[in-house]
Amino acid sequence: MNSPNVPPTAPVTPPVVGMVGAGQLARMTQQAAIALGIDLRVLANDRDESAAKVIVDTRLGDYRDLDDLREFAKGCDAVTFDHEHVPTEHIRALSADGLAVHPGADALVHAQDKAVMRERLTAIGAPCPAWARVDDLAGVEAFAEEHGWPVVLKAVRGGYDGRGVWMCESPDEAREVLATGVALMAEAFVPFEREVAVLVARSAHGQGVSYPVVETVQQDGICVEVIAPAPNLGEEEAAHAQRIALTIARDLGVTGLLAVEMFVTKSGLVVNELAMRPHNSGHWTIEGARTSQFEQHLRAVLNLPLGSPSMTAPVVVMANLLGGPDPDVYSRYEHVMANDPGIKIHFYGKDVRPGRKIGHVTALGTDLDEVRARAHHAVTCLKGPVDA
Repeated sequence: MNSPNVPPTAPVTPPVVGMVGAGQLARMTQQAAIALGIDLRVLANDRDESAAKVIVDTRLGDYRDLDDLREFAKGCDAVTFDHEHVPTEHIRALSADGLAVHPGADALVHAQDKAVMRERLTAIGAPCPAWARVDDLAGVEAFAEEHGWPVVLKAVRGGYDGRGVWMCESPDEAREVLATGVALMAEAFVPFEREVAVLVARSAHGQGVSYPVVETVQQDGICVEVIAPAPNLGEEEAAHAQRIALTIARDLGVTGLLAVEMFVTKSGLVVNELAMRPHNSGHWTIEGARTSQFEQHLRAVLNLPLGSPSMTAPVVVMANLLGGPDPDVYSRYEHVMANDPGIKIHFYGKDVRPGRKIGHVTALGTDLDEVRARAHHAVTCLKGPVDA
C-alpha cells in the first residue's frame, strides 16, 4: 500500500523496437529482446512468416508502403530492419517524422545500392576491386579491355545469397545478362584464397566493438559454414580487417550492426559486400559469444552500452541447414541430440524445400577439426536421406 505522502509510481514501460521484416533474423532477435525486457514489434507481409509465428506484436503491412510504415512505427522507441529492401525515400520520411531509425537512410543506402557503396568505399580508402557502372555491352567490353575477363556483373540493387551476381567469361555471356534489363555494375574478378567476414556494432554515441574475424564457406552462392575465429589468420591481418570494418561503420554513420564481407588475396584484403543488420556470418554468436549479435543490435539501436563480443570457447563452428527431400526434420532430432548433447539447433519455422535455408546448428570446442566434424554430422543427419 502506498504511503499517503508518497505519490504512486508510474508504471514502467519497456522500450519498443520495431523491426521491419519478419524473417529468421527478426525471429532470433526476439530471443534477445525477451532477455533484455524489450518489446519487439515486427512488420510482416503475412502471419506465416518466420518471426510472425512467434512474436505477439506482429503487424501486417507492406514495407514498400509509407502509410503502412508510419502506422507500424507509432509508439516505437527505435525502428530497424531485418532486410535492406525498404525504399530509401521512405526511411528518410520516417526520420523526418522524428522517429529514431537505425541505420538511417544515409547509411543504409550503402547496403542497398552496390554502386553507391563502391563510390563511398573508394572515397574513404577501403580496399575494393576495380569497378564501373555499365549499361550496355560496349561498356562491359571497355571494362574488360582494361581489367580482363572474366567480368563480374552485379545487380546494383536487390541481390543476395548469390542472386544478382553473374560471372561472365565472354561478351556473349555479358549480353545475356544485359538483356535482363537490370541496372548493373561491373567488377574485376578477384582471385581470392578464401572469404572472411567482420561483424561490428556501433551505437549512436559512437561506441564501436568488433567480433572476431570469421571464415565463411560458400557453396552455390550460399553460406554453408562459418568458422570462428578464422583459422590461420595472423593477429596483424585480423586486426587490420577489424579496423577496416570499424572505419567503414564510423565513416558511413552506421548505427547497429555492420557485416563486412571480404576476400583474402595474396596482396591483401578486399571488401566484397556490406550488410547493415544481423547477418548469417554472426549466427554463431548466440552460443559462441558473450553478447549475441541480436542482443548487440538491440543495444546499439537503443543507444545502450554495447556488450562484450569475446568468444565463449576457443573454436565455434556454425553450419547452415538447407532443406532436403524429406521435410520431416523433427523426426531426426533424437539422433542428433543423443549423439552430441553439446550441439545447438536453431530452426527458423520455415517450410522445408530442397536447398532452402531452414535453420542452423552450432558446435563449440577446442579442436577445429573435431568441432567442424560435429557440426557437419548434425546438419547431415537433420537434412535426411539424399535422393539416389
